[in-house]
Amino acid sequence: MGTMARLGAPQHPGFLARFLGGTWCLLYIAGQVCGDQSQGAVFLREFTLIRRESLHEDFLSDLLSSHKTEDSSSRTARSEEDRDGLWDAWGPWSECSRTCGGGASYSLRRCLSSKSCEGRNIRYRTCSNVDCPPEAGDFRAQQCSAHNDVKHHGQFYEWLPVSNDPDNPCSLKCQAKGTALVVELAPKVLDGTRCYTESLDMCISGLCQIVGCDHQLGSTVKEDNCGVCNGDGSTCRLVRGQYKSQLSATKLDDTVVAIPYGSRHIRLVLKGPDHLYLETKSLQGAKGENSLSSTGTFLVDNSSVDFQKFPDKEILRMAGPLTADFIIKIRNSGSADSAVQFIFYQPIIHRWRETDFFPCSATCGGGYQLTSAECYDLRSSRVVADQYCHYYPENIKPKPKLQECNLDPCPASDGYKQIMPYDLYHPLPRWEATPWTACSSSCGGGIQSRAVSCVEEDIQGHVTSVEEWKCMYTPKMPIAQPCNIFDCPKWLAQEWSPCTVTCGHGLRYRVVLCIDHRGMHTGGCSPKAKPHIKEECIIPTPCYKPKEKLPVEAKLPWFKQAQELEEGAAVSEEPSFIPEAWSACTVTCGVGTQVRIVRCQVLLSFSQSVADLPVDECEGPKPASQRACYAGPCSGEIPEFNPDETEGLFGGLQDFHELYDWEYEGFTKCSESCGGGVQEAVVSCLNKQTREPADENLCVTSRRPPQLLKSCNLDPCPARWEIGKWSPCSLTCGVGLQTRDVFCSHLLSREMNETVILADELCRQPKPSTVQACNRFNCAPAWYPAQWQPCSRTCGGGVQKREVLCKQRMADGSFLELPETFCSASKPASQQACKKDDCPSEWLLLDWTECSTSCGEGTQTRSAICRKVLKTGISTAVNSTLCPPLPFSSSIRPCMLATCARPGRPSTKHSPHIAAARKVYIQTRRQRKLHFVVGGFAYLLPKTAVVLRCPARRVRKPLITWEKDGQHLVSSTHVTVAPFGYLKIHRLKPSDAGVYTCSAGPAREHFVIKLIGGNRKLVARPLSPRSEEEALAGRKAGPKEALQTHKHQNGIFSNGSKAEKRGLAASPGSRYDDLVSRLLEQGGWRGELPASWEAPDSAERNATSEEDPGAERALLHLPFTVVTEQRRLDDILRNLSQQPEELRDLYSKHLVAQLAQELFRSHLEHQDTLLKPSERRTPPVEVSPHKHVSGFSSSLRTSSAGDAGGGSRRPHRKPTILRKISAAQQLSASEVVTHLGQTVALASGTLSVLLHCEAVGHPRPTISWARNGEEVQFSDRILLQSDDSLQILAPVEADVGFYTCNATNALGSDSVSIAVTLAGVPEAEVTWFRNKSKLGFPHHLHEGSLLLTNVSASDQGVYSCRAANLHGELTESTQLLILDPPQVPTQLEDIRALLAATGPNLPSVLTSPLGTQLVLDPGNSALLGCPIKGHPVPNITWFHAGQPIVTATGLTYHILAAGQILQVANLSSGSQGEFSCLAQNEAGVLMQKASLVIQDYWWSVDRLATCSASCGNRGVQQPRLRCLLNSTEVNPAHCAGKVRPVVQPVACNRRDCPSRWMVTSWSACTRSCGGGVQTRRVTCQKLKASGISTPVSNDMCTQLAKRPVDTQACNQQLCVEWAFSSWGQCSGPCIGPHLAVQHRQVFCQTRDGIALPSEQCSALPRPVSTQNCWSEACSVHWRVSLWTLCTATCGNYGFQSRRVECVHARTNKAVPEHLCSWGPRPANWQRCNITPCENMECRDTTRYCEKVKQLKLCQLSQFKSRCCGTCGKA
Repeated sequence: MGTMARLGAPQHPGFLARFLGGTWCLLYIAGQVCGDQSQGAVFLREFTLIRRESLHEDFLSDLLSSHKTEDSSSRTARSEEDRDGLWDAWGPWSECSRTCGGGASYSLRRCLSSKSCEGRNIRYRTCSNVDCPPEAGDFRAQQCSAHNDVKHHGQFYEWLPVSNDPDNPCSLKCQAKGTALVVELAPKVLDGTRCYTESLDMCISGLCQIVGCDHQLGSTVKEDNCGVCNGDGSTCRLVRGQYKSQLSATKLDDTVVAIPYGSRHIRLVLKGPDHLYLETKSLQGAKGENSLSSTGTFLVDNSSVDFQKFPDKEILRMAGPLTADFIIKIRNSGSADSAVQFIFYQPIIHRWRETDFFPCSATCGGGYQLTSAECYDLRSSRVVADQYCHYYPENIKPKPKLQECNLDPCPASDGYKQIMPYDLYHPLPRWEATPWTACSSSCGGGIQSRAVSCVEEDIQGHVTSVEEWKCMYTPKMPIAQPCNIFDCPKWLAQEWSPCTVTCGHGLRYRVVLCIDHRGMHTGGCSPKAKPHIKEECIIPTPCYKPKEKLPVEAKLPWFKQAQELEEGAAVSEEPSFIPEAWSACTVTCGVGTQVRIVRCQVLLSFSQSVADLPVDECEGPKPASQRACYAGPCSGEIPEFNPDETEGLFGGLQDFHELYDWEYEGFTKCSESCGGGVQEAVVSCLNKQTREPADENLCVTSRRPPQLLKSCNLDPCPARWEIGKWSPCSLTCGVGLQTRDVFCSHLLSREMNETVILADELCRQPKPSTVQACNRFNCAPAWYPAQWQPCSRTCGGGVQKREVLCKQRMADGSFLELPETFCSASKPASQQACKKDDCPSEWLLLDWTECSTSCGEGTQTRSAICRKVLKTGISTAVNSTLCPPLPFSSSIRPCMLATCARPGRPSTKHSPHIAAARKVYIQTRRQRKLHFVVGGFAYLLPKTAVVLRCPARRVRKPLITWEKDGQHLVSSTHVTVAPFGYLKIHRLKPSDAGVYTCSAGPAREHFVIKLIGGNRKLVARPLSPRSEEEALAGRKAGPKEALQTHKHQNGIFSNGSKAEKRGLAASPGSRYDDLVSRLLEQGGWRGELPASWEAPDSAERNATSEEDPGAERALLHLPFTVVTEQRRLDDILRNLSQQPEELRDLYSKHLVAQLAQELFRSHLEHQDTLLKPSERRTPPVEVSPHKHVSGFSSSLRTSSAGDAGGGSRRPHRKPTILRKISAAQQLSASEVVTHLGQTVALASGTLSVLLHCEAVGHPRPTISWARNGEEVQFSDRILLQSDDSLQILAPVEADVGFYTCNATNALGSDSVSIAVTLAGVPEAEVTWFRNKSKLGFPHHLHEGSLLLTNVSASDQGVYSCRAANLHGELTESTQLLILDPPQVPTQLEDIRALLAATGPNLPSVLTSPLGTQLVLDPGNSALLGCPIKGHPVPNITWFHAGQPIVTATGLTYHILAAGQILQVANLSSGSQGEFSCLAQNEAGVLMQKASLVIQDYWWSVDRLATCSASCGNRGVQQPRLRCLLNSTEVNPAHCAGKVRPVVQPVACNRRDCPSRWMVTSWSACTRSCGGGVQTRRVTCQKLKASGISTPVSNDMCTQLAKRPVDTQACNQQLCVEWAFSSWGQCSGPCIGPHLAVQHRQVFCQTRDGIALPSEQCSALPRPVSTQNCWSEACSVHWRVSLWTLCTATCGNYGFQSRRVECVHARTNKAVPEHLCSWGPRPANWQRCNITPCENMECRDTTRYCEKVKQLKLCQLSQFKSRCCGTCGKA
């Protein structure tokens, strides 16, 4: 360790040290360095330091005379290599100056020249670069502490280091502890001392040398942000972010960020009113918390935390690396939002680690071997799945390394090499790629991909796919590349044509071409983006004809050119129709036709050629291949275009009008198959001459006939499924579910919208699914808590735990477990409290006592405590009646010791003996220290020092031991165990109560200490650290409850067990507790028992009765400590146990009072013998023992008998001095007796003055007297009587003045004055003041008194009266408070603002004397305010339904704002009713009230729904059922719990229907295809109100609606069928043993044999086109050979292989492997003997060690370990 432990013995023979005039000096014997005192000391490194006194003078002088000063030139910084010729070789390196923490070592060399040599004779290097253990301490501090035993200026100091000196960091500067004295104790620190505390730089020979993080001198290498020396920062990642608080009243804190273990350079800045705090979790799972309450540097889980707190921000810094996971949290402390910015470097805990080389692929003849990489978890130090390392983009997986191996030729006898995983010699594995896929885009840049796999080829040329890592020695071929990166075709617009008119509005045209990247006219442009080819134009020349309403179309050439270019189409990679150019018109004049060829074509991108396809391969309508054309009139005249009559190019040709016209051609299919649909008449453009359909462009649009509709399919619909919308997905990721409503319905009439819901069985079609999967993608990692484990305890407060794992729900519904760092949210609690209820009572058996005899047969007993484990986990003692009966055998047993010595032969060796004192001590007044002897019981006041003595004989005193409650006691700051049988307790506290045992060999004696608390009650012993608080709370309970507690605890006077009735307490240490409690309740202790033991003791007060000699004398008749024999108390207990139970309580009071008198009388008699005769003034008061004694004080003071009886049961109150009026003083009276508030005049005959002062209060007040503000000095003439009266004997003029009586207790004080004057002296002049202002007229003054009439609030204040005469003056004050009874304030804004702040969105109501009302919904919360004012501030009590609210059951409430606001939560019908608040103070009471009414949900049956039919006998109206809340309709779910009213449908519209057409269903079609006819019957019917339908005349229906058709065409589609060819050869791929596949062609055609697209036959079942067939070529199977021997007998590298080939079943010859691909290929190699190798013996674990030895590979570690035996011999 780097300490100064070397100051003892020399560790280097060449060095000594000398102390010269207060300086340590190191001497080098060979004569290298040292200096005298005047020059200061010259230091070498840390070596042995010896005091001067231990050296002989002659030895020192020899050393000093042989010393040679070091040449200064040896310190030059020039290069030493070119000057080394004169130097001897460097010597060995010295021992390191430190054993840890970074020291320095040096090497020396000698100059061989007679002159001085250039260069350095010493060089240094660092050493011991390991961290010191924590207990080693600071190295610089050790060097300072070495001077602690050396005087500095004649005085010893304890020296502390002064670090980071900017001027001279390598001098030893130290500061004297507790002073500002800083001294340089040495010019140099020892070598290896750090220059600065936060730096690696070290001092060497007094100079600060740079040290890098690699611990090398002169190195400038530094750690990167990840803490890696000279690293590149790749092992961690920078995390920065911002958090904005979104805290609410319900969520008071939130997690800002979780910073994982190992993070560095953490900085967080919070701006805003909120507060940061920390939670930590160590790797072992231990949790901690730091509240960061103040600025400073803290150590949290061994990590240093620097925290700065400012008014508006907080800054948290941690240098790291963190030794635990830190969760930074924010606590809400303000209304404004806060923002936290954070930045830190997080370590990458999953990193790639390179493996060793795999075994060679061949044993001889040349093979190869590879490495791989595995993912390693630095936190858990184990290998994990690769996906953890892939998660970090910074992690780059190391490329595999490849090397050749086993290059020796194979011996001839080796056969073919079937040793290792690869069967025979073969080429290296290689990458192989499939052809590129088609480009994803035909232009503008697309992507094409291919599959790349690692393959191996065997000797037969068979290629098989293998693991990718085998090919990673070469780069993997790309699997994607860009393609078709040329620009897509674009529209190119030519110039506009001239306007088609010469005046006014016209049109103009332009040609728009699709141009590709080569500038060629092509297809492929987006039609949506095409520029328009026609637009309006205006010629400014005015026209003289009427203005045209529409633009004039262009003349033919322009239009034709634009149209033809527009129709042009280009071949693309998608099959499309490509039309060729139109042929010439078939006529030269008139109307002819044009034809063109339209082909289905596709562009083959790889060959850039065009291929023709069958027509059915192209989608969409096929362009027309024929059209009409007009070549002009045949007469040779050119008709003139008339724009007013033409709408289009052909519209102006009259011949076209006459040739083509519109006509109706049947009807479309009915729009609905049932329930009433519509049919539309089909309008066609026909050639009038040929009656053939023509293109619609040839007919004039304006002549098109109007739309013609008719109704159809009026029959009711069959039942069908109605489907609702899908619900939202149940999960946002993973695999969720969606549901929808599906029900069977029946549509009666679409016209009436009449629908009936039916049972599911009535719908024939399969029911659509009601559920489907959704959101099938991976979720983000999240926490998944498991179920809570059973509670650790069945009662009394236990703990239950659960596992909380970080998991990711995958798209297939499975879960993937991940490390905790993957889950960013705060982790849910994994532990919680449980079973928080009290346990049943049970017995706790204590230890057995010592045997009752010292020899022979005796008995042992033990006590049992009835205890109960509370829900808090704390055990408490309870009454023994609450425990089950305890068998007698468990509390007593026999014991046998050595046989007793015979009487005639006494034992020579006496056993130890303790002289115990069997007494009971009760301390009644404070004392600083009390001495006791063991064997008794002591009831003492807190803060008393106690000395216990154990007077043991026949034993050595140091052998005496002490125990407390069975636990061995050792000395501490609070308890001192002296070696001579003494035990001292400094200032008793509640935890000191207990049984103290003194042991001297086999002898044992006990001493029981109990504490007396406030109200003269015994303090219960604390059971937990909270006991002092509980004791405090217990003290606040009333005296009755406290007495009841004692009865239960001790059971002496109560109906207890049999043992208790015999007078034995439940616990031996508590048997006198009840007697002592009763004795203390008798009172009479002069108020000296403290009201509370926490009150300051007498030593801490400024003035006490103990320091007051007058009070001391008056209290002499009271004992400090009452002492009695245990025998006496045992007698009382025995007497009590023999009394009848009904008389026991009365009898106990009598016995306790008698005992109190005895104790007090004996004390007074003892005290009387100690006092001088003159002091025995007050005789002891005697009370007959037969008189009923109600309290101790009554037996001691006759004057206070009136208030002592209930003294112990009165509430605490401040002292008050009773003002009494005495009779007028007679100046002639020799004895004057008066009360306070009077004036006494001293006459010549006055012999005695008695001033009475009576005070009440609890605890009993202490009375003291003062004259003119100074304490009265008592003497033989001025006396304090037993009733606190002041008596002045033979008064003189000096006694004149103002006498003040002061009454004081722990709660306050009161004082009243009395004036004593000389008769005839001028009376005092009285002046009154209010709030220090003098009162004048019109206040009424009468004989010094002040009379106030008609008092108001303005009269409130402090009133003072000053009385002054020739002898002095005195001022007394009193406070006048004006009481104001409770009343309602006139301004209510304050309480309304308070209600708004308490619950901004909650309904509220103010109470009033007459009552208010608030109507609410169930489940709501409400605030009730109680507006009140008064003085003093009234106390508010709330009532519900006339009962105090604290007794109300089933009511959730909170009382806020000092009772002014009542919050009632989760209102229900039981919560409603009258709430009232009662305000009361000393001046009166006021009751105000408010009612809460809960409005409930109910069902309402109101208006009827629309009638289901307009006529007939089926019309019904359903009454509408609504859920109402306060007459407002709400969601019916709210009324779910209410009784639903029974509703009956009401008949409606039961009347005859008007006549209407009724149709039957269509008959079957006469033909199944090719066009047929179907018919139906049409009749006119009238539906009666009775429900009967009768036929009527057709005329009645014709008037209302057109008659439906009764005949229609059907099945007009072509008659088609599937045709197929014969089966092909059975030559497809093998799919099983003897099985291959054969094919045939299947195509669609008409019955006439015309081929059709496949879609035309899609309605027919398609015949199969493939089938299995039997093939001899597929009679193959996999054949495997036996496994070879394993290559190793143990370890991780053993392999074995076998031959795997595909063979023919009949010939047994090898065939290509793909024929066997229908079955899985068996493995051809496997690992073997994977067992740990024994370390005990060095042996070979592989068969190839001879080869290793021949190749000289034993130096390599991977071979040396596996060939240990062979390499060891080598």
